Amino acid sequence: MRFLQLTSAALAAALLVACGGSDDDPPARGTVLSGLQLGQSTRAQIDAGTAASGAQALTGAARCDVVVRYVQYSTRTPSGEAARASAGVFVPTGTDPACTGQRPVLLYGHGTSTSKAKNMALASTDGEASLLVAMYAAQGFIVVAPNYLGYDGSLDWHPYLNATASAVDMIDALRAAKSHLASVGGTTASPQLLISGYSQGGHVAMATHREIQANYAGELTVTASGPMSGPYNMVGFSDVVNGPGPINAGALTFAPMLLTSYQRSYGNIYSAASQVYQPPYDTTAPNIYPNDATTAQLMTQGKLPNDPTQTLLFGAGGLLTDAFKAGYATSAFRTALQNNTLLGWTPARPVAMCGGAQDPTVYYAVNTSAAQADFASRNVPVPAFDLENRATLPAGALGDALFGGFQQSKAAAGASVQAQYHGTLVPPFCSAVIRGFFQQVLAAP
Repeated sequence: MRFLQLTSAALAAALLVACGGSDDDPPARGTVLSGLQLGQSTRAQIDAGTAASGAQALTGAARCDVVVRYVQYSTRTPSGEAARASAGVFVPTGTDPACTGQRPVLLYGHGTSTSKAKNMALASTDGEASLLVAMYAAQGFIVVAPNYLGYDGSLDWHPYLNATASAVDMIDALRAAKSHLASVGGTTASPQLLISGYSQGGHVAMATHREIQANYAGELTVTASGPMSGPYNMVGFSDVVNGPGPINAGALTFAPMLLTSYQRSYGNIYSAASQVYQPPYDTTAPNIYPNDATTAQLMTQGKLPNDPTQTLLFGAGGLLTDAFKAGYATSAFRTALQNNTLLGWTPARPVAMCGGAQDPTVYYAVNTSAAQADFASRNVPVPAFDLENRATLPAGALGDALFGGFQQSKAAAGASVQAQYHGTLVPPFCSAVIRGFFQQVLAAP
């Protein structure tokens, strides 16, 4: 897919507009600080991209051209201070009735990113954004994809897996996107609101659904949500990692992101970094993410343990101290995890989840299965689509194709299947499953 490039002059102008105003009178939440069109992709360009990547069997042929917009908006930090954030907004256009007028909105939370430059509006280079363009926008959905605080030149830290802060950011992005689209004319947002996200974004999506239902029902109504491969059971998941194990793939990234987030959100995780991190990482790991350098570069620089599996949390040469592990059960960190766990609420609108039972990064059983069981304990049936279990997938040829296609993708990955499982193999298949779920909800009387 090809998009017009955002020029440095346009970005500078957007930043100048966004930085205007008085600190004594910050803009209201969801206020548009700037908005501009970055580019457009035609149906033919989208189809060429999905055909080349092999994703078209999942996405389907494009029905709409897609305009990509970049919106900066006002939101709030966990402490309630005004902050600037940004989002990519993908807008269907064209002559097909599915591409014009009022269209349903997908509010999407992206997965964990270590890069400060993460920008979902750059759909020509961001694989997650590109999939959203083809899977949703080209099929007639408006997509609002926030970058989150801490990315794209916003806050100097990221409130990682802070449920309330993430939901506030998502809601404000939605407000701003709807306002921006109304001001420019053309395709606009209908009241139908779908929420999804992958990995970290799965947690964000579920947190946003819960927050809207609890505190924004007078303004917004969730039509349905479809979180994917998310750490919904934060405390149960962490109990495994910090207890008997196994330690999940990527833990050397997730641990400092979580510790920094909760330390800066709540201020009580530690009084000195050396209480948590082994030397020399007590001087390098706090606030290490997001970063301009890659994780591999940070390891080479000695700022993180040089472990390609990213599982060396404890013991000689590990990231965290044995004292931290020993005190984990009664720690402020575990309390923070408990407070950001998404069990115990009752959705009033349809929810479905998707993932893969062999996920080595975000464990399926302790998160997706646990959330499904928790909902069931309150008589709320929530489907959990497991790409490893044909019986959980849609009936008929569609389910056969999804199950068979996923198994073929795993086989093609060969020896790298574990490395690719969470970040590469599962997302397109779960996205197709959840889109189908959304379409069923939208079609229901």
